[in-house]
Amino acid sequence: MNDLTIVIPAYNEEQALSSFLPELVDYCRKTGCQLIIVNDGSRDGTKELLNNSADPAFFNPIHHKVNRGYGGAIKSGIHATKTPLVITIDADGQHRLEDVTALYGILRENDADMVIGNRQKHKESLYRKTGKALIRFIAGLLMHIPIYDLNSGMKIYVTDLVKHYMHLCPDNMALSDIITLIFINQRHLVLEHPITVIPRTTGTSTISIKTAFDTVLEIIHVATMFDPMRLFFPPALFFLLFSAVWGIPILLRGEGVSVGTLFLFVTGLIFFFLGLLAEQLSLIRRNLNQVIFKKQPGDD
Repeated sequence: MNDLTIVIPAYNEEQALSSFLPELVDYCRKTGCQLIIVNDGSRDGTKELLNNSADPAFFNPIHHKVNRGYGGAIKSGIHATKTPLVITIDADGQHRLEDVTALYGILRENDADMVIGNRQKHKESLYRKTGKALIRFIAGLLMHIPIYDLNSGMKIYVTDLVKHYMHLCPDNMALSDIITLIFINQRHLVLEHPITVIPRTTGTSTISIKTAFDTVLEIIHVATMFDPMRLFFPPALFFLLFSAVWGIPILLRGEGVSVGTLFLFVTGLIFFFLGLLAEQLSLIRRNLNQVIFKKQPGDD
């Protein structure tokens, strides 16, 4: 597994890392993995703990002077990765290192581009289950979603691919969902494999209602970027049909075309042409991304 780097974002996780880090370092020594832990502006002793455990041979911590967010920390770790494969896990000790080995094997066996650690069997509070179900529902309305656990923190990627798409992802918690949706919509092979989640024993989760709201907004952004007509066509069709239902009876009575009918009709046309414009911009972006990704160093 010397072709794999483990990337971990950490913010005020001194307590969790104190018990988890020795096991992690030992795992990397035995398997040959590289390790990057990104200290995202922590205000506790996370920085000192990481520096004391650093090893130039395989473990290089990265320190942010200020907090950039979960997504910002993931980006720093992935951009610093030099191995062909990279896996992200959480710093709170909830992920088992045996599952790192399992996801690595699944990706290699299936020549996949991303493998997600599926936590479907993990017991969660009704609050979190409801939020995740709502996010999956909204994402499913806007695009095809063949997998269950969109926002799992444990994912293994082909490094070149994930680096190529990182600039499209936000710096907040929504990165987990958005990078998955991008891989799916760009027709990369995305698989899932069940993992075991260990209950958190120290610290507190930073996930909140605002996190879910930010994630929904980012999903709408991605849908507009990759499949805009799926977003714009339904309201366009609704307003055009509504204008017909509203206006035809009035027209048949010989009263002409009402202001309400014109308003509904024009609104439907606006949504339709906005969708066409967004579709053209999306096509240009996709073609440009393909050209940039295929261009090799040294090409003119």
